[in-house]
Amino acid sequence: MKRTLLATVLALPILACLVVAAVPSLFGLEQAPIVAQVVAVRIGVVGIAVVLALLFCLLLAPKASRRFAGVVITMLVVFSLVSSGIHFSRGTGSGEAVQDGDVTVLSWNTLGDEPSVDQLVALILETEADIVALPETTGEYATEAAVVLRDAGHPFWVHTTHFSLDYGALSTSLMISADLGEYTTDLEIGQTRTLPTIVATPDDDNGPTIVATHPVAPIPQQMRNWRSDLDFIASLCGQSDSVIMAGDFNSTVDHWSSLGSDGGDIGTCRDAAASVGAGTSGTWPSSLPAWLGAQIDHVVATPDWKPIDARVITSTGDSGSDHRPIVAVLREQQSQ
Repeated sequence: MKRTLLATVLALPILACLVVAAVPSLFGLEQAPIVAQVVAVRIGVVGIAVVLALLFCLLLAPKASRRFAGVVITMLVVFSLVSSGIHFSRGTGSGEAVQDGDVTVLSWNTLGDEPSVDQLVALILETEADIVALPETTGEYATEAAVVLRDAGHPFWVHTTHFSLDYGALSTSLMISADLGEYTTDLEIGQTRTLPTIVATPDDDNGPTIVATHPVAPIPQQMRNWRSDLDFIASLCGQSDSVIMAGDFNSTVDHWSSLGSDGGDIGTCRDAAASVGAGTSGTWPSSLPAWLGAQIDHVVATPDWKPIDARVITSTGDSGSDHRPIVAVLREQQSQ
């Protein structure tokens, strides 16, 4: 009797932790300290759970431990199945064929201009990107790339904002194809708190608001700023009927459970990769296999833009950046 009671007392906290790790949104804890970090690497946590289950199997040998070990193994197996199911339900594939008139959006955190300009230019040409969001990228670097692209017959406008020129991570740049028209940076709409965001609006009011964003990472000393940043970028999706946003969100779709509105994932914006079934490939860190990483870089858009295709680019391992690029194709929906 005492042994059963002790096993129950020990098992309940384990059960509670596993439930929160699997579905934190049930308790509104997806942005809580520790939970936010755990849910970001869902598939890695599943791997840890499997290892723990195997270790508990070894504890079945002592007869006195069998019941408790069996209960814990069962909980770990159920957790692994549920969490894996949630992860893989977001898919690994891509969407429809690209058509003329579609808009291609590329995002790459360059870790302070680490890739060569030629590498960035080659990627832009390969993906035929119309919009390029570049967190942790200086204006000088983005302008160099734009000059090369202009000489190759692909002119881009460059927008940059920075909190300091001493450290490349405190800059964000945005490249917009001249084919989309001229844009002006909105300096009055607000900002993310620690790392900069660019909001660009069309000069002729004919086109989407384009955002390159970079919320701060959810490290312990920045949790309040991180939540504030996510609230801010969610609000941007509601301030215009047409928004295309890309960048290093430092969050996965799991962290957005309380931020969506009117069917959107974050504000009214939908995540392109999740929408087309390409939401399981990790963009960070590039040192880990893509299947094990976290997809914290995103392309999102308001409902007037239908995600057609999305993929994480895995061929940039020698670039020096700790992020993989993500590219998505959006198709404008005709208003009824």
